[in-house]
Amino acid sequence: MDEEMATRIDQLRELKKTVELGGGEERITRQHERGKLTARERINHLLDKGSFVELNKLIGSTTNNPGDGIIIGHGEIDGRTICLYSQDATVQGGSIGALHGYMMYSLIETALDMGVPVVGMLDSPGARTARVDQGTRGGGGGGVGSTSEKSGSSVFFPNTQASGVIPQIAAVLGSCAGISVYSPALNDFVFMVDGISHMFITGPRIVKSVMGEDLTNDELGGAKIHARVSGVADFRVNSEEQCFQDIRKLLGFLPSNNRENPPWKDTGDNPDRMDDSLADMVTTDPRKTYDMHKVIWSIADNNDFFEVKTEFAPEIITGFIRLDGYPAGIVANQPMVRAGSLTVNSSNKQARFIRFCDAFNIPLVFLTDTPAYQPGKEQEHAGIIRHGAKVLYALCEAIVPRVNVQIRKAYGGGTLGMGVMPGLGTDFVFAWPIAETGVMGAEQTVELFYGAEIAKSDNPEEARKKFTEEYRKRSAHPFGIAASSTYIHDVIEPRETRQRIIQALKLLRGKKVSRYPKRHGNIPL
Repeated sequence: MDEEMATRIDQLRELKKTVELGGGEERITRQHERGKLTARERINHLLDKGSFVELNKLIGSTTNNPGDGIIIGHGEIDGRTICLYSQDATVQGGSIGALHGYMMYSLIETALDMGVPVVGMLDSPGARTARVDQGTRGGGGGGVGSTSEKSGSSVFFPNTQASGVIPQIAAVLGSCAGISVYSPALNDFVFMVDGISHMFITGPRIVKSVMGEDLTNDELGGAKIHARVSGVADFRVNSEEQCFQDIRKLLGFLPSNNRENPPWKDTGDNPDRMDDSLADMVTTDPRKTYDMHKVIWSIADNNDFFEVKTEFAPEIITGFIRLDGYPAGIVANQPMVRAGSLTVNSSNKQARFIRFCDAFNIPLVFLTDTPAYQPGKEQEHAGIIRHGAKVLYALCEAIVPRVNVQIRKAYGGGTLGMGVMPGLGTDFVFAWPIAETGVMGAEQTVELFYGAEIAKSDNPEEARKKFTEEYRKRSAHPFGIAASSTYIHDVIEPRETRQRIIQALKLLRGKKVSRYPKRHGNIPL
């Protein structure tokens, strides 16, 4: 090696070493003092060891602005390739300048071209703003100094193009404010960490000056608020380390793109395994509650369930399991919350999850136990008609294999909202022996038809009980329905539930459905 080459190599190595320090040791220390990892530490925690390949590493290296506040590249999770970016809060606070925005935009395009998931780790206050006396814009929005139309404020375009083609996951690991919040909101899943994650269009200081409301970051847009109240966050975790572990687990259920099937995994769980305890988990009294999670754990391979939006609209449960090693999406009513009623929030949660699974070839399993849509002024005025229609739209649009198990009750609109009724695209409907179906619940039906007779009886309470029991035996149980209708494919014992779902999904694995050609439908948003 000649002397000039050796000198240049030494210079390159020193330059890359400097770049890897981001904003320098002092700013890295401050990042750690805030309880946060650095952008590079986050990448190392997320990816398989030694698999990260960085792109555009020398951007900004000659102007003391490493990466313009972002690190991009590709790597592996459990041997599967992903693209990722990590905003560096030690450089310009992680704010989005022209090159920063360009690299973020281009990385999503690369992921889309390669057909691999993209993970974004966000720690940025948003678009970079210059001092007013500098007379220029910051560039994050494509202003002066922007390299092209591919800027931070237009990253929504590749986000939208990638939607339904590759999985997109956002981990909010610091500030995410202003227009920057819309990129993670366009992703498929959003992770937030207690204590360090914040998302809002307008920060507390501006809110106070305009609205007079004095709020902390956590009160306005912390992880708990977005996990429980707004529904923006799909996962709320205690630490960054848990966040990265959960992202790895989530990706294990997902295909790399919409042309692939989800990855099969040998779980070692017997597909013919039966669980006699299921019959005892669910009370036969439709007025009493039980935890639907126990049913889900029972049927899942190794009792493993990865729940999505756990805290938001908990009257509906969504998440991923494996059945005989194959991923499946779960949609289940939760009788412990609002008796499992369907609501405005549960409809949004349910419809979005159905559409995600349908986009990425993930079969759907519905576990039904609902008294129907929640009645009352609150829900009607909040638009339950419009939001409930989203679920019907998602159900009728979905073409992936779909199996429904009616655990206990399904009354009125609940038979529609959970896809029990025929004509909504559900492939198989199974019912437990205690399942009840009707336009209304047994008690309400009896009151409608026999109310006057009950009122005139010597013992109204006893008469009401008698009519209700007779109605249940005559009209509400699944045996009569299965004997006279084709939409319930079988009445099964609770212990058989896992086995019958697996058998049905095995048959449906090669399912092909064609739809009317169109640009897109008009879902009732």
